[in-house]
Amino acid sequence: MRPLRPSSLSRDHFNRKVRVRGWVGDVRDKGRIVFFTLHDRQDWVQVVVKPPFIEHYRAIGGLRRLDAVIVEGNYLPSKIAKRGAELVAEKIEVLSRAAEKLPIDPTGRTPVELPKRLRYRILDLLSDRSRAIFKVQETVLWAVRTFMRKEGAIEVITPKIIGAATEGGADLFTFDYFGMRAFLAQSPQLYKEQLVIPFEKVYSIDTFFRAEEHSTSRHLNEFVSIDYEEAFADWRDVMVVLERLLKYICEKISEENEQELNTLGVKPWVPDLPLQRITFDEILDELKRRGVDVQPGKDIPPSALQALTKDLERAYFITEWPTELRPFYTKPCDDDPSHTESFDLNIGPIEVAGGSTRIHDPEVLARRIRECGLNPESFQTHLEVFRWGMPPHAGWAIGLSRLLMTLLELSNIREAVLFPRDRWSLIP
Repeated sequence: MRPLRPSSLSRDHFNRKVRVRGWVGDVRDKGRIVFFTLHDRQDWVQVVVKPPFIEHYRAIGGLRRLDAVIVEGNYLPSKIAKRGAELVAEKIEVLSRAAEKLPIDPTGRTPVELPKRLRYRILDLLSDRSRAIFKVQETVLWAVRTFMRKEGAIEVITPKIIGAATEGGADLFTFDYFGMRAFLAQSPQLYKEQLVIPFEKVYSIDTFFRAEEHSTSRHLNEFVSIDYEEAFADWRDVMVVLERLLKYICEKISEENEQELNTLGVKPWVPDLPLQRITFDEILDELKRRGVDVQPGKDIPPSALQALTKDLERAYFITEWPTELRPFYTKPCDDDPSHTESFDLNIGPIEVAGGSTRIHDPEVLARRIRECGLNPESFQTHLEVFRWGMPPHAGWAIGLSRLLMTLLELSNIREAVLFPRDRWSLIP
């Protein structure tokens, strides 16, 4: 019979012999009696080793934290045990021995700096705090897919090996592809635009790469992007989709992850809609009034936005960005070509998403490619699709780890990635 998990034990198992598998946690050796906890990823049970079985326990060399074992014995109610029950061991099968000395404390009780935690990530993920982050991430991914299915969007998977830059602004990782120059994709942008012709609404959840030499708490070189694109839509239409998705995600986290939020010390939050909207120029004007300078032709840094915290809601849109700050595919405003039909979604001072109306006229798009210092010949296969009935369209992209970082109030984006890759990290 397959062994049970600690989390599957219930009152129905009281006064019955059971076999339970898991990992050893805390061990307390009192001499004539030994207590240890047996864990799975959801719960634990207290195990008691008493005479005469204590002699067998000594004979197998005892147990230590993270030994993988199967324990057979009687599952009994207990007024003393924390969980109101205990497993009295009659047989212990050791499946795997853990090292006697571990490089970090897997319980998280002993403080460890983040770089060392990431070096020994599997051990770090045994702490309640670290596991809580990724349980919330699972809820976010489930919520996105559920929401998008209701919206009628098709999930797509796009190439990661590409022959031309999709953004024009970010550095790309290059490599030899059978004698041709190739790049690792930094977004699905061109493909998701093309795919609105056959599917109208598409989304993707996928990994992308940027060869930018950042050393900040909010940038990585490998990241997961949640992308959305919709035909016959403009920037205002997809902003509404984005804020509705954000609210849906927050509702599901509040419903599904109460325990994890408590572990992280984070209060549930669901935004009221519509979210606040403020233009790029209005932000700059307000910053100037407060004596905060922003360099011309540059993004607004989080440190500057921090000065406006009291005037901005927790989540808000910054709209109508200057044309020079947006990629070539972004549609300029009809009444002011120096600005674009675009937006960023910020939570606090941190940008978590960006989107826009796209240029759908192939001639205008080719001109913008040239104006951005790129060669239209490199985008020939993309431009030809725009002559096959490309409708007006718009879309956005969310940085998954940025979203988790802001919703869970983490100080460093690396906490929200299982195995983060930045300019210094290639292992584990």
